[in-house]
Amino acid sequence: MPLVNGRYGAKNREWLLAGMPAAGYRDNMSRLQAGSDLAALTTQVMTAVALPLQAGDVVASLTFKSGATAAVTPTNWWFALYDDSATPALLAQSADQLTAAWAATTAKTLALATPQLISRPGVYYAAVMVKAATVPTLIGATTQAGASAGVLTADKVLAQTSGAGLTTTAPATIATPTAVGTMPLVVAT
Repeated sequence: MPLVNGRYGAKNREWLLAGMPAAGYRDNMSRLQAGSDLAALTTQVMTAVALPLQAGDVVASLTFKSGATAAVTPTNWWFALYDDSATPALLAQSADQLTAAWAATTAKTLALATPQLISRPGVYYAAVMVKAATVPTLIGATTQAGASAGVLTADKVLAQTSGAGLTTTAPATIATPTAVGTMPLVVAT
């Protein structure tokens, strides 16, 4: 008996709740799971979250949403995409937003300098860095067992921080990361 009948919808409910976005929309969690206002950022430190992508996906932009706290006096902020290697390498970065405002409860979508065609399925990393007097909080979820602890030995780190003193440019790799339990929601389009 097929699943598409009187009791099952023909469309994915997550896709419907996301407003039926165009092909290529990817996220790291359901919007329904992203129910926390996270203190996920530290000024001048990059936070990177796991983002499952499929072969053939094209990532041209990344979106993160601030929570109840806005960025206060930002001087640099950007988003970046890293590959799925053991030491994730930078694929592309957005332009540095410099002093542009990031208000509370505001989704920010930044275009990557070069759209990225994903050649193989894997867990990539979407990163955000903000240098500000007060960094914004981000909408997302807190993991129960910490971002690095998993059931399987091959489990991927869900969220991590790295770098210090960052300003205009994303690091070439995610080097010496620290796993964290706060996982911001990210949307790739």
